[in-house]
Amino acid sequence: MKNIKLLYYLFLVPLLWSTACQDDDQELGRMLDQSELKYKVIQDRSIDPGGNTVILINETPETVSMWDYGTGKSTRTVDTVQFAFKGEYVIKFSALTGGGVVDAAPITIQVTEDNFEYVNDPLWTYLTGGVGQEKTWILDYGKHGVFDGPLYYYEPLTKWENMKDGTAKLGWAPSYKDNSWIIPEADMASTMTFSLKGGPFFKTHKVGEGKDETGTYSFDAINHTISTNGGTILRSPSFIGNATNWNSNLVVLSLTETSMQIGVRRTNNEGDYLYVWNYISKEYADNYVPVDQGPQPPDEGFNPTFKAGELLNMLTGGPSSGRVWKLDATGNPIDWVKAGIGWTTGHAASRDWGWNNTWDEAVANSWIRFDRFGGQNYTRFQNGVQTTGTFTIDEATNEITLVGNTLLQNPASWMNPTANKLKVIKAFPTDYQTKGIWFGTSYDTAKDEWFAFHYVLGN
Repeated sequence: MKNIKLLYYLFLVPLLWSTACQDDDQELGRMLDQSELKYKVIQDRSIDPGGNTVILINETPETVSMWDYGTGKSTRTVDTVQFAFKGEYVIKFSALTGGGVVDAAPITIQVTEDNFEYVNDPLWTYLTGGVGQEKTWILDYGKHGVFDGPLYYYEPLTKWENMKDGTAKLGWAPSYKDNSWIIPEADMASTMTFSLKGGPFFKTHKVGEGKDETGTYSFDAINHTISTNGGTILRSPSFIGNATNWNSNLVVLSLTETSMQIGVRRTNNEGDYLYVWNYISKEYADNYVPVDQGPQPPDEGFNPTFKAGELLNMLTGGPSSGRVWKLDATGNPIDWVKAGIGWTTGHAASRDWGWNNTWDEAVANSWIRFDRFGGQNYTRFQNGVQTTGTFTIDEATNEITLVGNTLLQNPASWMNPTANKLKVIKAFPTDYQTKGIWFGTSYDTAKDEWFAFHYVLGN
């Protein structure tokens, strides 16, 4: 940001132009000389008498545009920026040619009037407190009644609109109290401030990264994106290497007076996903008074009580009968039930990192059956192979022991259930037809947490 007066920085609002961003389709030619670059920086005073609206045009054939406004960058052939604050601005243009990048001489423009209409939006006020104000944000560690932790996982292309209309697909919403590995507790003292005092200024205090940053930012309140220069958003130090873009066009998923969510695409070998960092305003956090809601009740059906023979009849259908059960593959197939409370609410909650395509393939057209034809028999049918055995029930503990067999298998998954002793974690004696049954396959004593598979009636 050389030569830019620190008291005045541009504010970029990308407009929708009919000209498509076609740079990536250009065939690059030879290395050009600086004198061969053709471009325009036009102040349209018919829109703003003070010169706030500036049109950038690259007229150099077969090159990729590289505009630098100080608070943002663009590769569009034609772009428009609008400055909210009066002052002196330096516009830098470079062209990517076949031989490399050629830099043009910077152009300095003067904006003679403020135009705060460009930051006069409720979202701008939520982000900054308004013109002449600033607002400080912190990551939410699950202590202020907004988010359960500082980081959620969403599907890669999740946007603002998905959050608004309820179509956003949440992959995982880890609570910080159970997943403190996400970020050091010391980072609770880290802060991030967005300002509109004389310009769109940005600063951070990062305890975990051991640095303070100052710079600028651009916020698109229409398309719900944000970019930063001279610093990055608050994040966990251990996640920095998992994504390549921490600065440009980060997706804003939600923004209110007290909370904000910003998404960053994961690009490492774990696979494409959206890290969503959860923030609350420091003012809200400082004044938050917890509401004592008492202990959360356990899930419906947890640790069920059966009458004598009732669990056996539920599994088999009764004497001389049998019932087929299938994994709830398209519903809510797995859960971690901690102290009686599960965290998965549907298929998306465990998709990809746990439940994935290998599970879909492994359990397709597969089933298990409990029957009482000449004894207590257990059958597993999977991949066209049928295996049989027997089972017993300990009615005092609601434990089922499979003799010579297991639940449906997926050896390709780390979740593959190999235990032959199952604990009925959740069941619904009077409503099993629609709610199924949860078989616990392993137990973490330290966490009081069961890992369980959900089976429902099949044909």
